[in-house]
Amino acid sequence: QVQLVESGGGLVQPGGSLRLSCAASGFTFSFYDMSWYRQAPGKERELVAGITSAGGSANYADSVKGRFTISRDNAKNTVHLQMNSLKPEDTAVYYCNARRVLANIINYWGKGTLVTVSS
Repeated sequence: QVQLVESGGGLVQPGGSLRLSCAASGFTFSFYDMSWYRQAPGKERELVAGITSAGGSANYADSVKGRFTISRDNAKNTVHLQMNSLKPEDTAVYYCNARRVLANIINYWGKGTLVTVSS
Protein backbone atom coordinates (compact mmCIF):
# COMPACT_ATOMS: atom_id res chain seq x y z
CA GLN A 1 0.00 0.00 0.00
CA VAL A 2 1.46 3.32 -1.09
CA GLN A 3 1.74 5.92 1.64
CA LEU A 4 3.17 9.40 1.80
CA VAL A 5 2.93 10.85 5.29
CA GLU A 6 3.81 14.49 5.86
CA SER A 7 4.82 15.93 9.21
CA GLY A 8 6.37 19.05 10.68
CA GLY A 9 3.69 21.63 9.97
CA GLY A 10 2.44 24.06 12.55
CA LEU A 11 2.16 27.69 13.59
CA VAL A 12 5.25 29.86 13.23
CA GLN A 13 5.88 33.59 13.41
CA PRO A 14 6.99 35.56 10.36
CA GLY A 15 10.72 35.18 9.88
CA GLY A 16 10.74 31.79 11.55
CA SER A 17 11.62 28.35 10.24
CA LEU A 18 10.01 24.96 9.87
CA ARG A 19 11.21 21.65 8.50
CA LEU A 20 8.67 19.46 6.78
CA SER A 21 9.22 15.75 6.34
CA CYS A 22 7.55 13.17 4.13
CA ALA A 23 7.91 9.47 4.86
CA ALA A 24 7.26 7.19 1.88
CA SER A 25 6.37 3.51 1.79
CA GLY A 26 4.83 0.97 -0.54
CA PHE A 27 6.84 1.85 -3.65
CA THR A 28 10.47 2.08 -4.78
CA PHE A 29 11.24 5.54 -3.50
CA SER A 30 14.55 5.96 -5.31
CA PHE A 31 12.82 5.60 -8.70
CA TYR A 32 10.60 8.63 -8.14
CA ASP A 33 11.08 12.35 -8.44
CA MET A 34 9.74 14.01 -5.29
CA SER A 35 8.08 17.38 -4.89
CA TRP A 36 6.37 19.60 -2.39
CA TYR A 37 3.22 21.43 -3.41
CA ARG A 38 1.08 23.81 -1.43
CA GLN A 39 -2.46 25.06 -1.53
CA ALA A 40 -3.56 28.23 0.21
CA PRO A 41 -7.22 28.90 1.00
CA GLY A 42 -9.09 29.89 -2.15
CA LYS A 43 -6.09 29.24 -4.39
CA GLU A 44 -4.95 26.46 -6.68
CA ARG A 45 -2.32 23.97 -5.68
CA GLU A 46 1.13 25.11 -6.75
CA LEU A 47 4.56 23.53 -7.03
CA VAL A 48 6.93 24.71 -4.31
CA ALA A 49 10.03 22.59 -4.89
CA GLY A 50 11.07 19.38 -6.61
CA ILE A 51 14.05 17.05 -6.54
CA THR A 52 15.06 14.35 -8.97
CA SER A 53 15.10 10.67 -8.08
CA ALA A 54 18.83 10.54 -7.30
CA GLY A 55 18.81 13.96 -5.68
CA GLY A 56 21.11 15.47 -8.26
CA SER A 57 18.89 18.36 -9.26
CA ALA A 58 16.32 20.54 -7.55
CA ASN A 59 14.00 23.28 -8.69
CA TYR A 60 12.03 25.92 -6.80
CA ALA A 61 9.16 28.29 -7.29
CA ASP A 62 10.40 31.85 -7.65
CA SER A 63 8.50 32.82 -4.51
CA VAL A 64 10.59 30.50 -2.31
CA LYS A 65 14.02 30.59 -3.95
CA GLY A 66 16.72 31.36 -1.43
CA ARG A 67 14.43 30.57 1.51
CA PHE A 68 13.40 26.93 1.04
CA THR A 69 15.58 23.88 0.48
CA ILE A 70 14.39 20.45 -0.61
CA SER A 71 16.42 17.34 0.18
CA ARG A 72 15.93 13.59 0.17
CA ASP A 73 17.39 10.51 1.81
CA ASN A 74 16.88 7.48 -0.41
CA ALA A 75 18.17 5.16 2.31
CA LYS A 76 15.40 6.31 4.64
CA ASN A 77 12.68 6.91 2.02
CA THR A 78 12.20 10.46 3.16
CA VAL A 79 12.07 13.89 1.61
CA HIS A 80 12.35 17.15 3.52
CA LEU A 81 11.56 20.79 2.97
CA GLN A 82 13.54 23.25 5.06
CA MET A 83 11.65 26.53 5.16
CA ASN A 84 13.40 29.65 6.42
CA SER A 85 12.40 33.30 6.58
CA LEU A 86 8.76 32.32 6.46
CA LYS A 87 6.19 34.88 5.38
CA PRO A 88 2.44 35.05 5.98
CA GLU A 89 1.92 34.28 2.29
CA ASP A 90 3.59 30.90 2.85
CA THR A 91 0.53 29.84 4.85
CA ALA A 92 -0.96 26.79 3.14
CA VAL A 93 -1.44 23.07 3.31
CA TYR A 94 1.78 21.46 2.07
CA TYR A 95 1.57 18.22 0.13
CA CYS A 96 4.21 15.65 -0.68
CA ASN A 97 4.19 14.22 -4.22
CA ALA A 98 5.95 11.28 -5.81
CA ARG A 99 6.08 11.15 -9.61
CA ARG A 100 7.45 8.75 -12.15
CA VAL A 101 7.08 8.93 -15.90
CA LEU A 102 6.99 5.60 -17.73
CA ALA A 103 4.54 4.79 -20.49
CA ASN A 104 2.18 6.81 -18.33
CA ILE A 105 2.62 9.20 -15.44
CA ILE A 106 2.42 7.76 -11.94
CA ASN A 107 1.56 10.24 -9.20
CA TYR A 108 1.20 9.62 -5.48
CA TRP A 109 0.04 12.24 -2.98
CA GLY A 110 0.13 12.65 0.74
CA LYS A 111 -2.74 14.10 2.76
CA GLY A 112 -0.92 17.30 3.59
CA THR A 113 0.31 19.21 6.59
CA LEU A 114 -0.82 22.71 7.52
CA VAL A 115 1.69 25.52 7.83
CA THR A 116 0.45 28.78 9.32
CA VAL A 117 2.70 31.82 9.40
CA SER A 118 1.24 34.45 11.68
CA SER A 119 2.17 36.72 14.55
